[in-house]
Amino acid sequence: MSGILSSRAALVTGSSSGIGLAIAEALQRAGAQVIYHSHEPRPKGWPENREFLQADLIPADAAGKLIEAAFALRPRLDLLVSNAGSFFDVPFLNMTLELWEKTMALNLRAMYFLIQAFAKRLVLEKRGGSVVVMASTNGLQAEMDSTAYDISKGGVVMLTRTLALSLAEHGIRVNAIAPGLIRTPLSRAWMAARPGIEEHYRKNIPLKRIGVPEDCTGAVVFLASDAAAYITGQVLAIDGGLTSQQISPA
Repeated sequence: MSGILSSRAALVTGSSSGIGLAIAEALQRAGAQVIYHSHEPRPKGWPENREFLQADLIPADAAGKLIEAAFALRPRLDLLVSNAGSFFDVPFLNMTLELWEKTMALNLRAMYFLIQAFAKRLVLEKRGGSVVVMASTNGLQAEMDSTAYDISKGGVVMLTRTLALSLAEHGIRVNAIAPGLIRTPLSRAWMAARPGIEEHYRKNIPLKRIGVPEDCTGAVVFLASDAAAYITGQVLAIDGGLTSQQISPA
């Protein structure tokens, strides 16, 4: 898909590692000018010409400030990939208000107001654009001891649909990908604490493997591009077929 995003400019939140990094690099290979983002400092060893913004998205005013900084770097910004998010869950009976609010602030509130700030600028300039957000198969099917995360990702699924309606008249499309189990720094730690979980998933995923970040990139490049010009409000599961089946008895 080389060149499919030529002349486009993108911000990818949470793009210093994992799925976000793979997506940002894929957008760049497809011709887009990409702004990378993390809540941590710029990773060492990155190319000098790689544009990067650091921002913690949990504070209430952070989303608007990040979008303002991104447009200052790339005034013709017209692609937003809202990927930043994390998992802070404990078992339901141990959940605290602090962990609940941290989950919702990062995984849902920040995404909503990032898109709002991005869209306001495009509407003001009478330009269209594309938004791709990071949902999860956890927004489609619940998982044990993942209550706050599951609820936040369920909110992202509905965010995708309702914002697609709100922004359609302005030529701004909103779609989502919903990855299943993908090997990232976060999921590796989760699997390491659960002996036997990798084998369980390899057995039950129809394609018989756990995903890698690169499995998510083609869908995002497509959804961001004019090849998806008539697609909005959609959530695409990228899970090796896991959510397409009922688990049969062994």
